[in-house]
Amino acid sequence: VHIFYYLCPLSYTFVLFFQNFMSTSKADIQKTALEVIEKELLAVNALRQSIDGSFLKVVEILYASKGRLIVTGIGKSALIGQKIVATFNSTGTPAIFMHAADAIHGDLGIVQPGDTVMCLSKSGDTAEIKVLVPLIRRMGNLLIGMVGNRESYLGRSADYVLVASAPHEACPNDLAPTASTTVQMVLGDALAVCLLQLRGFSQADFARFHPGGSLGKKLYLRVSDIMDHTLRPGVLPEQSIKDTIFEISRNRLGATAVLDQTGKLQGIITDGDVRRMVEKNSHFEALCAGDVMTKDPKTVLFDQLAVHAYEMMQSNKITQLIVLRDNRYAGMVHIHDIIREGIV
Repeated sequence: VHIFYYLCPLSYTFVLFFQNFMSTSKADIQKTALEVIEKELLAVNALRQSIDGSFLKVVEILYASKGRLIVTGIGKSALIGQKIVATFNSTGTPAIFMHAADAIHGDLGIVQPGDTVMCLSKSGDTAEIKVLVPLIRRMGNLLIGMVGNRESYLGRSADYVLVASAPHEACPNDLAPTASTTVQMVLGDALAVCLLQLRGFSQADFARFHPGGSLGKKLYLRVSDIMDHTLRPGVLPEQSIKDTIFEISRNRLGATAVLDQTGKLQGIITDGDVRRMVEKNSHFEALCAGDVMTKDPKTVLFDQLAVHAYEMMQSNKITQLIVLRDNRYAGMVHIHDIIREGIV
C-alpha cells in the first residue's frame, strides 16, 4: 500500500477517503448532523443573557444616530458582518462593511464623523483588531464590540459590549467557527429587527428596498401594472353564443365579461362555461350570453397588489379575474400575467 502511495499519491488518498466514507454508517452521519444542530441551539439559547442593558443602549444609540453603522471584522466574523450589513440596509438602517485588514491599509477613510463602528470578533484579541481599535478610538467614533469574551482587548476597549459567546463550537475539535458565527448572526438580526420596529418600517418601506426578485414584486406590483390594458373582452347579455366565443378567442384571456348597455358588469363567461354549455345542450344556437354567464363573478380592484389577485385565483381555482376601477369594468387579469412577472 505504501509503495502505491509513492507511485500514485492522489489515487491513494482517494482510496483512503473512500474506505473511511464506506466505514461510516448513515446513522453516524445523522448523529453528527443532529449533534451540530443541538450545539448551535444551545449557543443561541445562551444568547438570551446578552439581551441586557448594554444591548438596549446599543439599540437606542443606533436608532438616534444621524450617521451610518460601520461593521468590521476579520475572518469568519467578517463574513457574518457582511450579512449583518445587508440585513441592516434592507430594514432601514444605513450600514457599510469595512474589512478590518483593509481598514488598517487605507480603508479607514470609510469612517466619517457621526458614524458608529461595530466590531465583530470571537476572541477579541486578533492582531488586526488590536491595531484597528485604537485608531477608531482616536477618531472619536463610538465603538461597539460584538465579542465572545468580555475580558478580551476588544471587550475592554469598546464603549458598549454585546456578548456573543458560544460554550462550544459545533465541530468535534471545538475549533472551526460554527456556533460562534451563528450567535453573531442571530444577535445582528435581533438588533436589526428591534430597529425595524422602532422605525415603524412597513411593507411599503421594505418594497422600496427590495424592488427586484419575486419578494419585491409581491410587495409593490399591482394589478394595474401587470394586466394588458389593450384587452377588455365584453359582450352584451343578448349577444349570441357565436359572438361570445369569438370575443373569448380574440382576446386570448379565456373569458369575457358580460356588460349591459351602460357598461355595468352583469357576469362572466369562461372557456369552461362554453364547454359545459355544449355538453348540456345539443341545440345551443338559440342561447345568448345572458343564458350562459356566471353572475356575480370574482373581481379584483385595479390598484390592489397582484399577489392578492393570485391568492384569489388559487383559493377559487380560477385563472382570471374581472378588474374593476372606480366600480367600472377595466379589463381582466390572467394568472399568466402574474407568472410572467415572476411573482410566484
